[in-house]
Amino acid sequence: KNFAVKTDVWHTLILSQNTATIIKNKPRLISFTKNTPANKRYNPTLSSESYFKLIENDFVKTNLYPNTGFSLNVNKASYSNIRRFINMGMVVPPDAVRVEEMVNYFNLNYQQPTGDSIFKIKTSITNCPWQTNHQLLLINISAKKIDIEKIPAGNFVFLIDVSGSMEIPNRLPLIKEAFQLFVKNLRPIDKVAIVTYGGMVGTWLTSTPGNEKDVIINRLEALNAAGDTPGESAIEAAYKLAKANFIIGGNNRVILATDGDFNVGQTSEKALDELISKQRETGIYLTCLGVGMGNFKDSKLQTLAKRGNGNYAYIDNLHEAEKVLVQELTETLYSVADDATINITFNPTYINSYRLIGFDNKREAIADESSEMDGGEMGTGGCTTAIFEIETNNIPSTTDIGLLTLKFHDVNSQSKEYSNIDYVIKNTEVDTTNAATFAAAVATYGLKLKNSPFCNNISWANVKITTQKATNTTFFLQNDFMTLVDKTIKIYNPSKKKKK
Repeated sequence: KNFAVKTDVWHTLILSQNTATIIKNKPRLISFTKNTPANKRYNPTLSSESYFKLIENDFVKTNLYPNTGFSLNVNKASYSNIRRFINMGMVVPPDAVRVEEMVNYFNLNYQQPTGDSIFKIKTSITNCPWQTNHQLLLINISAKKIDIEKIPAGNFVFLIDVSGSMEIPNRLPLIKEAFQLFVKNLRPIDKVAIVTYGGMVGTWLTSTPGNEKDVIINRLEALNAAGDTPGESAIEAAYKLAKANFIIGGNNRVILATDGDFNVGQTSEKALDELISKQRETGIYLTCLGVGMGNFKDSKLQTLAKRGNGNYAYIDNLHEAEKVLVQELTETLYSVADDATINITFNPTYINSYRLIGFDNKREAIADESSEMDGGEMGTGGCTTAIFEIETNNIPSTTDIGLLTLKFHDVNSQSKEYSNIDYVIKNTEVDTTNAATFAAAVATYGLKLKNSPFCNNISWANVKITTQKATNTTFFLQNDFMTLVDKTIKIYNPSKKKKK
Protein backbone atom coordinates (compact mmCIF):
# COMPACT_ATOMS: atom_id res chain seq x y z
CA LYS A 1 0.00 0.00 0.00
CA ASN A 2 1.09 3.56 -0.67
CA PHE A 3 0.13 6.27 1.81
CA ALA A 4 1.42 9.61 3.04
CA VAL A 5 3.20 9.80 6.41
CA LYS A 6 4.47 12.57 8.63
CA THR A 7 8.24 12.37 8.69
CA ASP A 8 8.69 13.93 12.14
CA VAL A 9 6.74 11.31 14.13
CA TRP A 10 7.11 7.54 14.74
CA HIS A 11 4.71 5.18 13.00
CA THR A 12 3.72 1.64 13.93
CA LEU A 13 2.95 -0.64 10.98
CA ILE A 14 1.21 -4.00 11.40
CA LEU A 15 1.85 -6.43 8.53
CA SER A 16 -0.31 -9.43 7.66
CA GLN A 17 0.61 -12.21 5.24
CA ASN A 18 -1.10 -12.08 1.88
CA THR A 19 -3.67 -14.88 1.45
CA ALA A 20 -2.31 -15.74 -1.99
CA THR A 21 1.16 -16.24 -0.49
CA ILE A 22 -0.20 -18.52 2.23
CA ILE A 23 -1.94 -20.69 -0.37
CA LYS A 24 1.12 -20.70 -2.65
CA ASN A 25 3.35 -22.25 0.04
CA LYS A 26 0.98 -25.08 0.91
CA PRO A 27 1.69 -28.62 -0.27
CA ARG A 28 -0.16 -29.16 -3.56
CA LEU A 29 -1.98 -32.14 -5.05
CA ILE A 30 -1.17 -33.42 -8.55
CA SER A 31 -4.47 -35.28 -8.85
CA PHE A 32 -7.80 -34.82 -7.10
CA THR A 33 -11.29 -36.29 -7.18
CA LYS A 34 -13.92 -33.67 -6.43
CA ASN A 35 -15.95 -33.77 -3.18
CA THR A 36 -14.14 -36.76 -1.67
CA PRO A 37 -13.54 -36.34 2.10
CA ALA A 38 -9.89 -36.30 3.20
CA ASN A 39 -10.12 -39.61 5.10
CA LYS A 40 -11.38 -41.32 1.91
CA ARG A 41 -8.61 -40.03 -0.34
CA TYR A 42 -5.89 -42.52 0.43
CA ASN A 43 -4.85 -46.02 1.38
CA PRO A 44 -1.69 -45.65 3.53
CA THR A 45 1.47 -47.15 2.04
CA LEU A 46 4.95 -47.25 3.61
CA SER A 47 7.85 -45.96 1.57
CA SER A 48 11.57 -45.25 1.64
CA GLU A 49 12.84 -42.29 3.64
CA SER A 50 14.83 -40.99 0.65
CA TYR A 51 11.70 -40.08 -1.35
CA PHE A 52 8.37 -38.41 -0.76
CA LYS A 53 5.89 -40.76 0.86
CA LEU A 54 3.27 -41.33 -1.84
CA ILE A 55 -0.32 -42.51 -1.52
CA GLU A 56 -1.76 -44.54 -4.41
CA ASN A 57 -5.05 -43.39 -5.89
CA ASP A 58 -7.91 -45.75 -4.94
CA PHE A 59 -11.00 -46.78 -6.90
CA VAL A 60 -13.78 -44.20 -6.99
CA LYS A 61 -17.49 -44.91 -7.49
CA THR A 62 -18.61 -42.85 -10.46
CA ASN A 63 -22.16 -42.28 -9.23
CA LEU A 64 -20.75 -40.65 -6.06
CA TYR A 65 -17.72 -38.80 -7.41
CA PRO A 66 -17.84 -38.48 -11.22
CA ASN A 67 -15.45 -35.50 -11.40
CA THR A 68 -11.68 -35.95 -11.16
CA GLY A 69 -8.54 -34.26 -12.47
CA PHE A 70 -4.77 -34.34 -12.66
CA SER A 71 -1.80 -32.09 -13.34
CA LEU A 72 -0.03 -32.39 -16.68
CA ASN A 73 3.22 -33.62 -15.19
CA VAL A 74 5.81 -34.24 -17.92
CA ASN A 75 8.71 -35.23 -15.67
CA LYS A 76 10.41 -38.48 -16.65
CA ALA A 77 13.01 -38.83 -13.90
CA SER A 78 11.52 -41.93 -12.29
CA TYR A 79 12.24 -44.28 -15.20
CA SER A 80 15.96 -43.52 -15.52
CA ASN A 81 16.29 -43.51 -11.71
CA ILE A 82 14.73 -46.99 -11.57
CA ARG A 83 17.04 -48.14 -14.36
CA ARG A 84 20.02 -47.01 -12.29
CA PHE A 85 18.92 -49.17 -9.33
CA ILE A 86 18.27 -52.21 -11.53
CA ASN A 87 21.57 -51.89 -13.42
CA MET A 88 23.33 -51.92 -10.05
CA GLY A 89 21.46 -55.09 -9.03
CA MET A 90 19.52 -53.30 -6.29
CA VAL A 91 15.88 -53.33 -5.15
CA VAL A 92 14.04 -50.09 -6.05
CA PRO A 93 12.52 -48.00 -3.20
CA PRO A 94 8.72 -48.17 -3.75
CA ASP A 95 8.27 -44.38 -3.60
CA ALA A 96 10.90 -43.94 -6.33
CA VAL A 97 8.37 -45.60 -8.67
CA ARG A 98 6.10 -42.98 -10.24
CA VAL A 99 4.11 -44.80 -12.90
CA GLU A 100 3.04 -41.72 -14.88
CA GLU A 101 6.69 -40.68 -15.32
CA MET A 102 7.60 -44.18 -16.49
CA VAL A 103 4.85 -44.21 -19.11
CA ASN A 104 5.64 -40.69 -20.32
CA TYR A 105 9.35 -41.48 -20.65
CA PHE A 106 8.52 -43.06 -24.04
CA ASN A 107 6.56 -40.14 -25.54
CA LEU A 108 3.95 -42.64 -26.74
CA ASN A 109 1.48 -41.98 -29.54
CA TYR A 110 2.53 -38.37 -30.19
CA GLN A 111 0.25 -36.72 -32.77
CA GLN A 112 0.99 -33.25 -34.13
CA PRO A 113 -1.97 -30.89 -33.54
CA THR A 114 -3.57 -29.55 -36.72
CA GLY A 115 -4.21 -25.97 -37.80
CA ASP A 116 -3.76 -23.31 -35.12
CA SER A 117 -4.37 -25.75 -32.27
CA ILE A 118 -1.60 -25.98 -29.69
CA PHE A 119 -2.82 -29.31 -28.30
CA LYS A 120 -4.35 -32.52 -29.59
CA ILE A 121 -6.24 -34.93 -27.34
CA LYS A 122 -6.56 -38.61 -28.25
CA THR A 123 -8.09 -41.51 -26.32
CA SER A 124 -7.66 -45.25 -26.60
CA ILE A 125 -8.79 -48.28 -24.65
CA THR A 126 -7.02 -51.57 -24.03
CA ASN A 127 -7.31 -54.63 -21.82
CA CYS A 128 -6.10 -54.46 -18.24
CA PRO A 129 -3.26 -57.01 -17.83
CA TRP A 130 -3.70 -57.46 -14.06
CA GLN A 131 -7.53 -57.43 -13.88
CA THR A 132 -9.25 -59.19 -16.76
CA ASN A 133 -12.72 -57.79 -16.03
CA HIS A 134 -11.42 -54.20 -16.12
CA GLN A 135 -10.16 -52.02 -18.98
CA LEU A 136 -7.57 -49.28 -19.27
CA LEU A 137 -8.57 -45.90 -20.66
CA LEU A 138 -5.64 -43.84 -21.96
CA ILE A 139 -5.88 -40.09 -22.45
CA ASN A 140 -3.07 -38.68 -24.57
CA ILE A 141 -2.29 -34.95 -24.81
CA SER A 142 0.21 -33.83 -27.49
CA ALA A 143 1.68 -30.31 -27.66
CA LYS A 144 2.50 -28.71 -30.99
CA LYS A 145 6.10 -28.93 -32.24
CA ILE A 146 7.71 -25.59 -32.98
CA ASP A 147 10.53 -25.19 -35.49
CA ILE A 148 13.79 -24.84 -33.52
CA GLU A 149 14.70 -21.76 -35.60
CA LYS A 150 11.47 -20.05 -34.58
CA ILE A 151 11.94 -20.64 -30.87
CA PRO A 152 12.61 -17.42 -28.90
CA ALA A 153 16.16 -16.59 -27.86
CA GLY A 154 17.39 -18.41 -24.78
CA ASN A 155 18.94 -16.89 -21.66
CA PHE A 156 20.35 -19.90 -19.79
CA VAL A 157 22.17 -20.04 -16.47
CA PHE A 158 23.85 -23.36 -15.70
CA LEU A 159 23.76 -23.75 -11.92
CA ILE A 160 26.28 -26.53 -11.27
CA ASP A 161 26.95 -28.30 -7.99
CA VAL A 162 30.75 -28.69 -7.62
CA SER A 163 30.72 -29.74 -3.96
CA GLY A 164 32.81 -32.64 -2.70
CA SER A 165 29.97 -35.16 -3.14
CA MET A 166 30.00 -34.51 -6.91
CA GLU A 167 33.54 -35.82 -7.53
CA ILE A 168 32.42 -39.36 -8.52
CA PRO A 169 32.41 -40.12 -12.32
CA ASN A 170 28.59 -40.40 -12.60
CA ARG A 171 28.13 -36.91 -11.11
CA LEU A 172 30.20 -33.84 -12.07
CA PRO A 173 32.07 -35.52 -14.98
CA LEU A 174 28.73 -36.71 -16.39
CA ILE A 175 27.19 -33.25 -15.97
CA LYS A 176 30.13 -31.65 -17.81
CA GLU A 177 29.63 -34.01 -20.75
CA ALA A 178 25.85 -33.45 -20.70
CA PHE A 179 26.13 -29.66 -20.83
CA GLN A 180 28.68 -29.86 -23.64
CA LEU A 181 26.11 -31.77 -25.71
CA PHE A 182 23.64 -28.98 -25.03
CA VAL A 183 26.10 -26.19 -25.86
CA LYS A 184 26.82 -27.65 -29.31
CA ASN A 185 23.20 -26.91 -30.30
CA LEU A 186 23.13 -23.29 -29.14
CA ARG A 187 22.33 -20.54 -31.65
CA PRO A 188 24.07 -17.13 -31.83
CA ILE A 189 20.95 -15.51 -30.34
CA ASP A 190 21.16 -17.74 -27.25
CA LYS A 191 23.45 -17.00 -24.32
CA VAL A 192 24.80 -18.99 -21.39
CA ALA A 193 26.19 -18.10 -17.97
CA ILE A 194 27.53 -20.49 -15.34
CA VAL A 195 27.16 -20.27 -11.54
CA THR A 196 28.93 -22.85 -9.39
CA TYR A 197 28.59 -23.74 -5.72
CA GLY A 198 30.93 -25.89 -3.66
CA GLY A 199 32.32 -24.38 -0.47
CA MET A 200 31.42 -20.99 -1.90
CA VAL A 201 29.16 -19.57 -4.61
CA GLY A 202 30.61 -17.81 -7.65
CA THR A 203 29.99 -16.79 -11.24
CA TRP A 204 32.15 -19.18 -13.26
CA LEU A 205 31.18 -17.67 -16.62
CA THR A 206 29.43 -14.39 -17.37
CA SER A 207 26.66 -14.41 -19.96
CA THR A 208 28.24 -15.59 -23.24
CA PRO A 209 26.69 -15.77 -26.77
CA GLY A 210 25.86 -19.23 -28.10
CA ASN A 211 28.28 -18.93 -31.03
CA GLU A 212 31.24 -18.78 -28.61
CA LYS A 213 30.99 -22.50 -27.97
CA ASP A 214 34.69 -23.06 -27.31
CA VAL A 215 34.68 -20.47 -24.53
CA ILE A 216 31.70 -22.10 -22.80
CA ILE A 217 33.02 -25.67 -23.21
CA ASN A 218 36.48 -24.73 -21.92
CA ARG A 219 34.94 -23.27 -18.76
CA LEU A 220 32.89 -26.44 -18.28
CA GLU A 221 36.01 -28.59 -18.66
CA ALA A 222 37.82 -26.57 -15.99
CA LEU A 223 35.28 -27.43 -13.26
CA ASN A 224 36.47 -29.45 -10.22
CA ALA A 225 34.58 -30.74 -7.17
CA ALA A 226 35.33 -29.64 -3.58
CA GLY A 227 33.62 -28.19 -0.49
CA ASP A 228 30.15 -28.04 1.07
CA THR A 229 26.83 -27.53 -0.70
CA PRO A 230 25.33 -24.03 -0.13
CA GLY A 231 22.27 -24.63 -2.30
CA GLU A 232 20.16 -21.72 -1.02
CA SER A 233 22.64 -18.93 -1.81
CA ALA A 234 23.55 -20.62 -5.12
CA ILE A 235 19.94 -20.58 -6.30
CA GLU A 236 19.59 -16.91 -5.38
CA ALA A 237 22.80 -16.07 -7.25
CA ALA A 238 21.69 -17.95 -10.38
CA TYR A 239 18.33 -16.17 -10.46
CA LYS A 240 20.04 -12.81 -9.96
CA LEU A 241 22.28 -13.49 -12.95
CA ALA A 242 19.32 -14.65 -15.06
CA LYS A 243 17.42 -11.46 -14.17
CA ALA A 244 20.42 -9.31 -15.13
CA ASN A 245 20.41 -10.83 -18.63
CA PHE A 246 16.63 -11.24 -18.95
CA ILE A 247 15.30 -11.45 -22.53
CA ILE A 248 11.79 -10.03 -22.88
CA GLY A 249 9.71 -12.63 -24.73
CA GLY A 250 12.62 -15.08 -24.57
CA ASN A 251 13.24 -18.38 -22.82
CA ASN A 252 14.79 -17.38 -19.49
CA ARG A 253 15.80 -20.46 -17.53
CA VAL A 254 18.08 -21.68 -14.75
CA ILE A 255 19.29 -25.27 -15.26
CA LEU A 256 20.31 -26.81 -11.95
CA ALA A 257 22.55 -29.91 -12.04
CA THR A 258 23.11 -31.63 -8.69
CA ASP A 259 22.66 -34.72 -6.54
CA GLY A 260 20.35 -32.55 -4.41
CA ASP A 261 22.42 -32.92 -1.24
CA PHE A 262 22.17 -29.34 0.07
CA ASN A 263 23.87 -29.11 3.48
CA VAL A 264 24.41 -25.37 3.98
CA GLY A 265 21.62 -22.79 4.37
CA GLN A 266 17.97 -23.75 3.82
CA THR A 267 17.95 -27.53 3.26
CA SER A 268 14.44 -28.86 3.95
CA GLU A 269 11.85 -29.40 1.20
CA LYS A 270 9.56 -26.82 2.84
CA ALA A 271 12.28 -24.16 3.05
CA LEU A 272 13.34 -24.77 -0.57
CA ASP A 273 9.67 -24.62 -1.59
CA GLU A 274 9.32 -21.16 -0.05
CA LEU A 275 12.62 -20.00 -1.54
CA ILE A 276 11.80 -20.96 -5.11
CA SER A 277 8.17 -19.76 -4.86
CA LYS A 278 9.50 -16.23 -4.44
CA GLN A 279 11.53 -16.57 -7.64
CA ARG A 280 8.87 -18.03 -9.96
CA GLU A 281 7.11 -14.66 -10.32
CA THR A 282 10.13 -13.34 -12.24
CA GLY A 283 9.22 -15.29 -15.39
CA ILE A 284 12.37 -17.40 -15.09
CA TYR A 285 11.90 -21.17 -15.35
CA LEU A 286 13.86 -23.80 -13.44
CA THR A 287 14.93 -27.16 -14.90
CA CYS A 288 16.54 -29.70 -12.54
CA LEU A 289 18.95 -32.42 -13.67
CA GLY A 290 19.62 -35.03 -11.00
CA VAL A 291 22.66 -37.31 -10.84
CA GLY A 292 24.36 -39.60 -8.37
CA MET A 293 23.65 -42.44 -5.96
CA GLY A 294 23.58 -42.90 -2.20
CA ASN A 295 22.95 -39.31 -1.08
CA PHE A 296 20.65 -38.46 -4.01
CA LYS A 297 17.72 -36.27 -2.89
CA ASP A 298 14.89 -36.93 -5.33
CA SER A 299 12.31 -35.16 -3.15
CA LYS A 300 14.23 -31.87 -3.10
CA LEU A 301 14.69 -31.76 -6.87
CA GLN A 302 10.99 -32.55 -7.37
CA THR A 303 10.10 -29.65 -5.08
CA LEU A 304 12.42 -27.19 -6.82
CA ALA A 305 11.31 -28.09 -10.35
CA LYS A 306 7.61 -28.00 -9.49
CA ARG A 307 7.77 -24.69 -7.69
CA GLY A 308 10.10 -23.24 -10.31
CA ASN A 309 7.63 -23.74 -13.18
CA GLY A 310 9.97 -26.26 -14.74
CA ASN A 311 10.72 -29.94 -15.14
CA TYR A 312 12.97 -32.58 -13.65
CA ALA A 313 15.04 -35.34 -15.23
CA TYR A 314 17.42 -37.90 -13.77
CA ILE A 315 20.57 -38.57 -15.80
CA ASP A 316 22.13 -41.97 -15.16
CA ASN A 317 24.38 -42.10 -18.25
CA LEU A 318 25.47 -40.12 -21.30
CA HIS A 319 22.74 -41.66 -23.48
CA GLU A 320 20.13 -40.25 -21.12
CA ALA A 321 21.86 -36.85 -21.21
CA GLU A 322 21.65 -36.90 -25.01
CA LYS A 323 17.96 -37.85 -24.86
CA VAL A 324 17.09 -35.03 -22.44
CA LEU A 325 19.32 -32.20 -23.75
CA VAL A 326 19.57 -33.02 -27.47
CA GLN A 327 16.85 -35.34 -28.81
CA GLU A 328 14.13 -33.84 -26.57
CA LEU A 329 15.70 -30.41 -26.24
CA THR A 330 12.62 -28.35 -27.12
CA GLU A 331 10.35 -30.53 -25.01
CA THR A 332 12.68 -30.20 -22.01
CA LEU A 333 13.52 -26.51 -22.19
CA TYR A 334 10.81 -24.66 -24.15
CA SER A 335 7.41 -24.45 -22.48
CA VAL A 336 4.19 -23.78 -24.40
CA ALA A 337 1.78 -24.09 -21.45
CA ASP A 338 1.98 -23.39 -17.73
CA ASP A 339 -0.39 -24.38 -14.95
CA ALA A 340 -1.92 -27.05 -17.20
CA THR A 341 -4.57 -29.38 -15.76
CA ILE A 342 -7.12 -31.87 -17.05
CA ASN A 343 -10.56 -32.15 -15.47
CA ILE A 344 -12.72 -35.17 -16.31
CA THR A 345 -16.34 -36.02 -15.64
CA PHE A 346 -17.15 -39.70 -16.15
CA ASN A 347 -20.57 -40.89 -17.30
CA PRO A 348 -21.88 -43.17 -14.48
CA THR A 349 -24.26 -44.87 -16.92
CA TYR A 350 -21.38 -46.64 -18.64
CA ILE A 351 -18.48 -46.42 -16.15
CA ASN A 352 -19.15 -47.87 -12.69
CA SER A 353 -15.80 -46.98 -11.11
CA TYR A 354 -12.38 -45.67 -12.04
CA ARG A 355 -8.85 -45.35 -10.66
CA LEU A 356 -6.15 -42.99 -11.87
CA ILE A 357 -2.88 -44.92 -12.22
CA GLY A 358 0.12 -42.92 -11.09
CA PHE A 359 -0.10 -39.17 -10.37
CA ASP A 360 0.07 -40.25 -6.72
CA ASN A 361 0.04 -37.50 -4.11
CA LYS A 362 2.38 -36.79 -1.24
CA ARG A 363 0.95 -37.83 2.11
CA GLU A 364 1.15 -34.36 3.64
CA ALA A 365 -0.73 -32.84 0.69
CA ILE A 366 -3.59 -35.32 1.16
CA ALA A 367 -3.70 -34.85 4.94
CA ASP A 368 -4.32 -31.11 4.47
CA GLU A 369 -8.01 -30.77 3.55
CA SER A 370 -7.42 -27.27 2.13
CA SER A 371 -4.86 -28.50 -0.44
CA GLU A 372 -5.53 -27.55 -4.05
CA MET A 373 -4.43 -29.20 -7.29
CA ASP A 374 -1.28 -27.70 -8.77
CA GLY A 375 -0.93 -27.33 -12.55
CA GLY A 376 2.00 -28.62 -14.61
CA GLU A 377 4.04 -27.44 -17.58
CA MET A 378 4.24 -28.81 -21.12
CA GLY A 379 7.09 -28.29 -23.55
CA THR A 380 6.78 -27.92 -27.30
CA GLY A 381 6.50 -31.36 -28.91
CA GLY A 382 5.75 -32.88 -25.52
CA CYS A 383 3.33 -35.72 -24.94
CA THR A 384 1.56 -36.74 -21.72
CA THR A 385 -0.42 -39.96 -21.27
CA ALA A 386 -2.70 -40.61 -18.31
CA ILE A 387 -4.14 -44.08 -17.63
CA PHE A 388 -7.39 -44.86 -15.84
CA GLU A 389 -8.34 -48.37 -14.78
CA ILE A 390 -12.10 -48.50 -15.35
CA GLU A 391 -14.93 -50.87 -14.56
CA THR A 392 -17.49 -50.52 -17.36
CA ASN A 393 -21.16 -51.33 -17.56
CA ASN A 394 -22.33 -52.78 -20.91
CA ILE A 395 -21.11 -50.03 -23.24
CA PRO A 396 -23.07 -50.30 -26.53
CA SER A 397 -20.76 -51.03 -29.46
CA THR A 398 -22.79 -49.16 -32.06
CA THR A 399 -24.37 -46.27 -30.13
CA ASP A 400 -22.71 -42.86 -30.34
CA ILE A 401 -22.65 -42.12 -26.61
CA GLY A 402 -20.41 -39.98 -24.40
CA LEU A 403 -18.20 -41.94 -21.99
CA LEU A 404 -16.79 -38.81 -20.40
CA THR A 405 -16.28 -35.09 -20.85
CA LEU A 406 -12.85 -33.54 -20.56
CA LYS A 407 -11.84 -29.97 -19.84
CA PHE A 408 -8.28 -28.87 -20.60
CA HIS A 409 -7.05 -25.76 -18.75
CA ASP A 410 -3.73 -23.98 -19.25
CA VAL A 411 -1.92 -20.65 -19.38
CA ASN A 412 -0.07 -19.84 -22.61
CA SER A 413 3.64 -19.44 -21.78
CA GLN A 414 4.09 -16.49 -24.15
CA SER A 415 0.82 -14.55 -24.06
CA LYS A 416 -0.04 -15.55 -20.44
CA GLU A 417 -3.64 -15.93 -21.57
CA TYR A 418 -5.90 -18.56 -19.97
CA SER A 419 -7.61 -21.12 -22.18
CA ASN A 420 -10.13 -23.89 -21.66
CA ILE A 421 -10.90 -26.66 -24.16
CA ASP A 422 -13.97 -28.87 -23.76
CA TYR A 423 -13.80 -32.35 -25.30
CA VAL A 424 -16.42 -35.11 -25.23
CA ILE A 425 -15.07 -38.68 -25.43
CA LYS A 426 -17.58 -40.79 -27.34
CA ASN A 427 -17.60 -44.54 -27.71
CA THR A 428 -16.88 -44.32 -31.45
CA GLU A 429 -13.67 -42.39 -30.73
CA VAL A 430 -12.18 -45.11 -28.52
CA ASP A 431 -9.86 -47.61 -30.20
CA THR A 432 -7.04 -50.03 -29.42
CA THR A 433 -3.51 -49.08 -30.47
CA ASN A 434 -0.04 -50.57 -30.16
CA ALA A 435 0.97 -47.56 -28.06
CA ALA A 436 -1.86 -48.36 -25.65
CA THR A 437 -0.75 -51.96 -25.12
CA PHE A 438 2.86 -50.90 -24.53
CA ALA A 439 1.74 -48.21 -22.05
CA ALA A 440 -0.25 -50.93 -20.26
CA ALA A 441 2.88 -53.10 -20.09
CA VAL A 442 4.95 -50.25 -18.59
CA ALA A 443 2.19 -49.54 -16.06
CA THR A 444 2.05 -53.22 -15.12
CA TYR A 445 5.80 -53.28 -14.52
CA GLY A 446 5.63 -50.09 -12.44
CA LEU A 447 2.77 -51.31 -10.25
CA LYS A 448 4.50 -54.65 -9.67
CA LEU A 449 7.77 -52.88 -8.86
CA LYS A 450 6.12 -50.69 -6.21
CA ASN A 451 4.25 -53.71 -4.80
CA SER A 452 0.89 -52.07 -5.45
CA PRO A 453 -2.07 -53.73 -3.67
CA PHE A 454 -4.05 -53.24 -6.90
CA CYS A 455 -1.67 -55.50 -8.82
CA ASN A 456 -0.84 -58.24 -6.29
CA ASN A 457 -2.43 -61.04 -8.31
CA ILE A 458 0.07 -60.87 -11.16
CA SER A 459 3.45 -62.62 -11.13
CA TRP A 460 6.77 -61.49 -12.57
CA ALA A 461 6.32 -64.19 -15.22
CA ASN A 462 3.05 -62.48 -16.23
CA VAL A 463 4.83 -59.12 -16.35
CA LYS A 464 7.39 -60.57 -18.76
CA ILE A 465 4.72 -62.11 -21.00
CA THR A 466 2.78 -58.82 -21.08
CA THR A 467 5.97 -56.93 -21.96
CA GLN A 468 6.99 -59.35 -24.73
CA LYS A 469 3.57 -59.10 -26.40
CA ALA A 470 3.54 -55.29 -26.33
CA THR A 471 7.17 -54.42 -27.10
CA ASN A 472 8.30 -53.42 -30.57
CA THR A 473 11.99 -54.36 -30.42
CA THR A 474 12.80 -52.22 -33.48
CA PHE A 475 12.37 -49.18 -31.22
CA PHE A 476 15.50 -48.64 -29.12
CA LEU A 477 13.70 -47.37 -26.00
CA GLN A 478 11.15 -50.20 -26.03
CA ASN A 479 13.90 -52.77 -26.51
CA ASP A 480 15.74 -51.15 -23.59
CA PHE A 481 12.60 -51.58 -21.49
CA MET A 482 12.43 -55.29 -22.36
CA THR A 483 16.03 -55.68 -21.19
CA LEU A 484 15.19 -53.77 -17.99
CA VAL A 485 12.31 -56.15 -17.22
CA ASP A 486 14.61 -59.16 -17.67
CA LYS A 487 17.18 -57.67 -15.28
CA THR A 488 14.46 -56.82 -12.76
CA ILE A 489 13.14 -60.39 -12.70
CA LYS A 490 16.64 -61.70 -11.91
CA ILE A 491 16.69 -59.40 -8.85
CA TYR A 492 13.11 -59.82 -7.61
CA ASN A 493 12.45 -63.39 -8.70
CA PRO A 494 15.81 -65.19 -9.04
CA SER A 495 15.77 -68.76 -10.31
CA LYS A 496 16.50 -71.37 -7.65
CA LYS A 497 19.82 -73.17 -8.01
CA LYS A 498 19.79 -76.94 -7.94
CA LYS A 499 21.46 -78.55 -4.95
CA LYS A 500 24.60 -80.54 -5.70
